[in-house]
Amino acid sequence: MSDILPQLIIYGRILAGIAGVLIVIWTVNSAIKAFITPRGARTYITQTIFNTVYFLFKLRVRNTTFEKRDKIMALFSPITLFLYPFVMLNLILIGYMLIYWALGIESLYEIFWESGSSLLTLGYASEDGFLFKALEFSEAMLGLILVALLIAYLPTMYGAFSRRETNVLLLESRASSPPSMIDFITRTHRNGELEELSAAWMSWQLWFAELEESHTSLELLPFFRSPQPNHSWVTAAGVVLDSAAMILAAVDTPYNSKAPFLIRTGYLSLNRIAKFFQVPYTEEPDLTAPISISKAEFFKAFDMLVEQNVPMVENRNQAWLDFYGWRVNYDTALLSLSNLTMAPYAEWVSDRSIIQQ
Repeated sequence: MSDILPQLIIYGRILAGIAGVLIVIWTVNSAIKAFITPRGARTYITQTIFNTVYFLFKLRVRNTTFEKRDKIMALFSPITLFLYPFVMLNLILIGYMLIYWALGIESLYEIFWESGSSLLTLGYASEDGFLFKALEFSEAMLGLILVALLIAYLPTMYGAFSRRETNVLLLESRASSPPSMIDFITRTHRNGELEELSAAWMSWQLWFAELEESHTSLELLPFFRSPQPNHSWVTAAGVVLDSAAMILAAVDTPYNSKAPFLIRTGYLSLNRIAKFFQVPYTEEPDLTAPISISKAEFFKAFDMLVEQNVPMVENRNQAWLDFYGWRVNYDTALLSLSNLTMAPYAEWVSDRSIIQQ
């Protein structure tokens, strides 16, 4: 028995060293995917942190008013983002602790002291020997790189956030706050711009294209809430798409070829964001599938536009079928993302998501 124990310790140290190296490589790979890779990639580390914090926040906001929920959820992304480097640094700390133990340092206190001193570049604990020095320098380098990556990551995220919010803020002048498709169309009509929306549709088409890129490569960006409580990128997207669909289907104006391309760009963007977060969406819409807008709701909106002297088509039944044909493309993804982000109230968007019920 006395002969076997030393061998078991040796094998244990070897396994611990291998595990330590794998933990460090795994963490560095996750950091590269999370902070550097432009393509959206949800790693196990970031996804575990995200899911855990999201679950806790969802429990916290259950059965609360929107005002309170909005204040609480405003902290979700900052806290989760703070935890990303914190957890990664601790994983590297643990990985190197296993490596140092594999190389012969006995005491748990000593290996923690050695690893922590190297990772945080404090330098008050050090071992003699080339291998130990190389490990200390490499750990210190990884610690600095992780901090530098986070520092470089924040301007990228806040730059994308600022560009997103510019259009969301500008929408208020057309669609009020909270945004409304009815207000968008009636105000545009009163200003004599129903036939001059090409520039607006192109602007929103570019917005949707950038939205897809930023909201699938910067995982936490969709959860950064707008500065104004009634603003949201999800409700803005829904109102713009509904406005374009209603104008194409029911408003008696010359056909604008920019509107269909806006809707297609919009629903492709929303579908891909929904796919990234693994929430329900309809990739190939079935034109016989139900949508969340009822025929009665559509006719009510139709009548409200008529009351505002908006020129409407004569055949409202055909208008309903045409609107339905556009809405079915983005209906599921829009409501799923509204529920996921706990978006503020907006008609035909977050007023029928699960969180509002």
